[in-house]
Amino acid sequence: MPCGNRKRVSCKKWSARLSGRLAYHARYLFDNFFLPLKASTKKTPQPSPVYHSVIQQAQGREFQDFVGTPKRVSKLRGQYLIRDRHRYIISRRFNQSEVINRIRKGGDNTKDDNRNLLSDENQFKNLKVIYILPHSLISRDTDSQLSRSKETALTILNIFDYRVIDLLTNNNINRPRNTIIVTHNLHRFFGDFKVFFEPIASQLPHTYRIDSFLPFSIVRGLLPITRTLFLTKSRNIDPPLPRLLTLHRAITHILHLSATGAYINKILDDMEKKTIRADGSTELSHVVTLKLGGWLDGTIHV
Repeated sequence: MPCGNRKRVSCKKWSARLSGRLAYHARYLFDNFFLPLKASTKKTPQPSPVYHSVIQQAQGREFQDFVGTPKRVSKLRGQYLIRDRHRYIISRRFNQSEVINRIRKGGDNTKDDNRNLLSDENQFKNLKVIYILPHSLISRDTDSQLSRSKETALTILNIFDYRVIDLLTNNNINRPRNTIIVTHNLHRFFGDFKVFFEPIASQLPHTYRIDSFLPFSIVRGLLPITRTLFLTKSRNIDPPLPRLLTLHRAITHILHLSATGAYINKILDDMEKKTIRADGSTELSHVVTLKLGGWLDGTIHV
């Protein structure tokens, strides 16, 4: 131990001081990264100015000024679907909306992107686009500025993967490499950091084992599963970036293994219900902070 040669009292003081610092650091990460990331459609709470400056000094001044991205480009969905051949990544079911459009134009001889008859299939899925890292990380406030809390979240994200913010800022977050095509359920589970992609080095490039921390009864017959992502022949549309999927997987594991994810879900559940439990277990400090920061609308009911 670092204090092995010290007196017992000094060792206890050193251990207590170290534990306090670690606890403060963990709380800072929780308040300014994990909580807002899980509630990524809402505004994040304000960081501690002192601790924020410490992290900035550790990484250099170049990361202290972030540029918010412009408004999300809404018409890129078609490009993502073309890349993924209009199919769900897990079951490979074809996009239901696209089937309807193609049948209206081509009748029963309509084919999929691989020139196979769609009439040979009997199940289709409504597909959605989801960001690997949420767009809200760099969305601007009402003054078209990137808030200090967003800067803090990006600074912490940069701890996990140095310079990853370069892949997100200046509208880079909207690029195909930060998206996958999923169904409604997987959209919810992936966005909530309960489903993850683990790269398989021994397989073809862009091959992943898709797994989750969901109950077995929820994913029975679906996960885990190994899939190789589709690529366009001309490579003109980027596939999901392994670096971003790896970062998403790391965050998913931290939230699960530390039980932080379950704790945050409890807080967000209280927020959604807008109630305070009679036993005093509601995290009022978070609820009030998020309310003042614009996370909640309406009143909190006792």
